[in-house]
Amino acid sequence: MLTSAGILLHREREGAVEVLLGHMGGPFWSRKDAAAWSIPKGELDEGEDPVTAARREFTEELGIAVPAGELRELGSVVQSGRRKTVLGFALAGDVPDADVAAVAGRPDDETWVEIEWPRNSGRRLRFPEIDKAEWFGLDAAREKLVKGQVPFLERLTALLA
Repeated sequence: MLTSAGILLHREREGAVEVLLGHMGGPFWSRKDAAAWSIPKGELDEGEDPVTAARREFTEELGIAVPAGELRELGSVVQSGRRKTVLGFALAGDVPDADVAAVAGRPDDETWVEIEWPRNSGRRLRFPEIDKAEWFGLDAAREKLVKGQVPFLERLTALLA
């Protein structure tokens, strides 16, 4: 089973908690919104510390520096298909809205993935892992996140209580 680590960045705006999520790129997700968003995350390199991996993947996937602060464990979840365990970390912090909006305009770089599309066509195309990022309130985030990651929101709520 693969293991990934990611950061659930959160901030408070007008008395409400917001979280930063990334919309998954590629043709499968392009027309989907509900259950098509993720925390910025990625696979651990062999022997890599999960905190180090989570910080690296946040920056690689979003092109945004990780805000300063202590990462707090949110535990792990198993994503659908039972092929991937995701270790989550909460981080209180903020990033400029302009940086978040710029995620959609990032040029083709090493965070893009190559897949066969359409399936079984023999044609290989490149797509960004994350094609946009946005801040969401907790209720909206529950609808946006892939179902396997929703427990991170519940754990964040408990952590902040």
